[in-house]
Amino acid sequence: MIPSTLILGGGDLASGVAYRLYKARLPFLIVELPMPTMVRRLVSFAEAVYTGVHTVEGLTARRVESPPHVEETLARGEIPVLVDPALERLRAWEWLGAGRLSILVDARLTKRPPAYPLTVADLVVGLGPGFVVGENCHAVVETNRGHFLGRVYWEGSAEADTGLPEAVLNRQAERVLRAPADGLLTQRVPLGAPVTSGQTLADVDGHPVPAPFDGVLRGMMHTGLRVTRGLKIGDVDPRGDPRYARTISEKALAIGGGVLEALLTAFPISWTI
Repeated sequence: MIPSTLILGGGDLASGVAYRLYKARLPFLIVELPMPTMVRRLVSFAEAVYTGVHTVEGLTARRVESPPHVEETLARGEIPVLVDPALERLRAWEWLGAGRLSILVDARLTKRPPAYPLTVADLVVGLGPGFVVGENCHAVVETNRGHFLGRVYWEGSAEADTGLPEAVLNRQAERVLRAPADGLLTQRVPLGAPVTSGQTLADVDGHPVPAPFDGVLRGMMHTGLRVTRGLKIGDVDPRGDPRYARTISEKALAIGGGVLEALLTAFPISWTI
């Protein structure tokens, strides 16, 4: 089985897309970086790049290295994850172009226009800012929270990036943990663990990263990653429920629903009862 759908990115929002497509029984391949920088690792299929195998809400992703490995993984009902950020391996396997790739979902959230041409697939769906219908995608899914979250646009573009995280229990910018210096990141507290205000959650070359308030450590980049001062490296959830660190967010599921709508609009399925 060769999947005709490619998802670029395996972070938490991309994993919401993958979850929706998997539940709809649409086979796909996730493509990631050699060292992904996602924060919400427990709910990111990209974690399989580091661990080989990673399970999110009962769905298992597995790192793959070759076409037979992709097919074996799909046959087991698992999600294949390939390290191929420049799509060089997929081109060598002749999976791009020549009618081999029907759908490309760009879920990397880079907020920049992509480098590949619109002709890379029959349907290109982009998530959030950076995508303009007719220029670098065929459809855009809104990623900003609010009334239009998850909507599919067949013309124009998504709303501009606000630069602000979602407010949770009146905590907004302070929820985000940022690197206090340039250097190597070392995590000190497990993901999903309760934390108290001022507790050291990580350090960057010896510079501590304290908890801004009581809550749960919801996300943290991998230990050993080199980060730059001011970079988002983690987040704390003030609601204190560890389940929120281990389950796909409502935002990711809404965006995933939008992608599924775009796919079924472009490639309708005839239903019989």
